[in-house]
Amino acid sequence: MNTCPVSGLPITSKPHWKEPHSGYTKHLDLIGNDILHAYVEAAHPVTLETLSNELVKTVLKESTPPDTHPYLLWDMKNILDVSYDYKQGINDLIFHWGPKFAVVIFYNIDESCRIIVETFAAITPNNMTVLLREDYNDAIRTVMDIKAGKADEAGDTLQETNAILKNEFLAAVARISWLNMYNQQINLPSTDSPFYPYFKALSHMQEDLRSREAHQEKEQQRLRNDYEHRLTQKIILMNAQVELNRKEQQQFAQEKAALKSRISAQEMELTRISTAIGEKSSALHLLCDQIKTLDIEQHIKNRMTEQCQGMLETELAEKRLKTELTTGDSEFLSKLQKKHPNLNQRELRIGLMVKLNYDTREIARSVGISTRGMESIRYRMHKKLGLDKHKSIKTYLSELAAEM
Repeated sequence: MNTCPVSGLPITSKPHWKEPHSGYTKHLDLIGNDILHAYVEAAHPVTLETLSNELVKTVLKESTPPDTHPYLLWDMKNILDVSYDYKQGINDLIFHWGPKFAVVIFYNIDESCRIIVETFAAITPNNMTVLLREDYNDAIRTVMDIKAGKADEAGDTLQETNAILKNEFLAAVARISWLNMYNQQINLPSTDSPFYPYFKALSHMQEDLRSREAHQEKEQQRLRNDYEHRLTQKIILMNAQVELNRKEQQQFAQEKAALKSRISAQEMELTRISTAIGEKSSALHLLCDQIKTLDIEQHIKNRMTEQCQGMLETELAEKRLKTELTTGDSEFLSKLQKKHPNLNQRELRIGLMVKLNYDTREIARSVGISTRGMESIRYRMHKKLGLDKHKSIKTYLSELAAEM
């Protein structure tokens, strides 16, 4: 175990009594049983980032009784500056966290960081003593003297007027800068004091900061109002969209009901047509049978029988076309018409029957034309569809149906 060369007290150091940061590591040792010694290990001068009291709590919990008021030595070697977050940690140390330190002593203070340490000393409450010393030996001797009751180091120079004013000035700066206390009263020295211009400038700065804070609050309120207004508009828009969706749903429901009614009516009409076709087919069959019994020339009887049979086949084709028509067939007709708007209704009907594998004779009878007339229509359709001579209408329509 190491021993302090000045006091002869044992120095306790544990592997987990350290805290890594970016670019440096903070260490905390225990000298004797109530002196904490803090220092940083760094390869180059650094800026302290954050002040965490967890390491101090850990060391105190593992080494000192609960009611102890420890002493803290802070080696400022290699420390050139402290961040704003670190200053906030100092505020927590001074005004929130406990237990209270009996004395806090900084030493090896770089000139670039001295004013910050002096500001920290100025802002501390009366029940905490903060001292600045040159080196480790001087700091340890001061602690030992205070513990022995030999000197009251806290007030050896603060009674001088300039020192008091400097301390008050730094404390006011810390309250404004570190604690955002813009409404504290600043006691101005007499106008003939050399410190008067500095305190007056500080007072003006405090007023400016109050004005800026009021402006920021006003701007924040404006932004809140703008946000609430925009939020209200969005809610109105959303509610309007919800209402529109509700109306569209109602409209879709009405259209669906209307389509169901239309389908029902068409099914009834299809039933009626099928019944009528059945009755006509029965009548045609009866007529064919009666023709066969007629006592007329055979060639006339044959011609009459063929015409009657043709009418039967037409009726059967019509019945099959009406009963076999599906939703897919309707979609096919719609696509064919959209792609080839030059086709008339009869040509569209012929196209559907070709797609459904009806032969030329059945199609001709269905549309009421001769087989030769049907050939003419197919020739014109071939041109309207833009097909070359090697591609049939049947092949083209099958490919078109396969794309759906």
